[in-house]
Amino acid sequence: MQLRFLRYLLPFIIFLGSVFSFHSQGWVVWLPLLFAWLFIPLMEIFIPPNPSNMNAAEEEMAKKNKSYDILLYIVVIVQYFALYEFLDSMKNESLTWYDTAGRIGVMGLLCGVFGINVGHELGHRVNKTEQTLAKALLLTSLYMHFFTEHNKGHHKRVATPEDPSSARYGEPVYTFYFRTILFSYISAWHIANDEIRKKGKSVFSLQNEMVQFTLIQLAFLSGIFFAFSGLVTLYFLAAALIGILLLETVNYIEHYGLQRKPTSNGNYERTMPEHSWNSDHLIGRIVLFELSRHSDHHYLASRKYQILRHHDNSPQMPTGYPGMILLSLFPPAWFYVMNRRIKKLQAAKTI
Repeated sequence: MQLRFLRYLLPFIIFLGSVFSFHSQGWVVWLPLLFAWLFIPLMEIFIPPNPSNMNAAEEEMAKKNKSYDILLYIVVIVQYFALYEFLDSMKNESLTWYDTAGRIGVMGLLCGVFGINVGHELGHRVNKTEQTLAKALLLTSLYMHFFTEHNKGHHKRVATPEDPSSARYGEPVYTFYFRTILFSYISAWHIANDEIRKKGKSVFSLQNEMVQFTLIQLAFLSGIFFAFSGLVTLYFLAAALIGILLLETVNYIEHYGLQRKPTSNGNYERTMPEHSWNSDHLIGRIVLFELSRHSDHHYLASRKYQILRHHDNSPQMPTGYPGMILLSLFPPAWFYVMNRRIKKLQAAKTI
């Protein structure tokens, strides 16, 4: 049990492959993307999901084992190292469009899988240092407002029409992108402005969290521009956009078509495991530090990723996150698979 955390070293293979990619040319540049979008989905077709949970003793040991947390802290260091390697490598004027596109795609993968995902995990911690690390990771995708909107907006409104990050039944992922990106950003400003007004200060105060995020991100972009060039800055923006779209695709598959019932007092029923799609497919779980056990995450957001549990009443995805992300990009196939599952869930509730 003490060595269970070692399996979370697997994601670092993607880091190593990415740095190798940034110093390579030709088809090998694309190896991390092939690993993430071909090898893992294929493996998860043949490896059955594992719904087992830790027992009480194992869970208590995991809570006390700081090795998990140290790995997450290391991600922050490695993410910035990889970002520097990417930016520096893109100064090479002899790169072909093929190599350029591959490196941008690989950096986008890091932005989504590590920058935003681990930032998401650390952002739920109450420790201010860990929250700062979360914001630093989100900075690598220029998505710092996620810290505000996700924790104080999404978790309160999940699986309701008021939540821009919860995909509606019959909504294609491509229209979902526009709705969630725009309205999540607006929501973050509303949340931050309300908080600063309660303190009796102007919304333009430097104490406004969204004002801080905006200035930090502008400074970060300016630093890249002056250190590496305008063209490299555009490459970085493209990679950040891929990371953002990867996050929002994950949001799409996590809550598609699931709704909480309104109550008589005008609110909604409590968020339960059945209001998020869950995946117990092992490789995807490990690569994403257990994020795919999303039902338990929304049921009890304070639980660290590594001790998230399977719930028998949570709706199950037919495969892991990488495969589901690919499926969502083909709306007719997505609707064929997922709408049938939703109808079965609804039918089961009426029995």
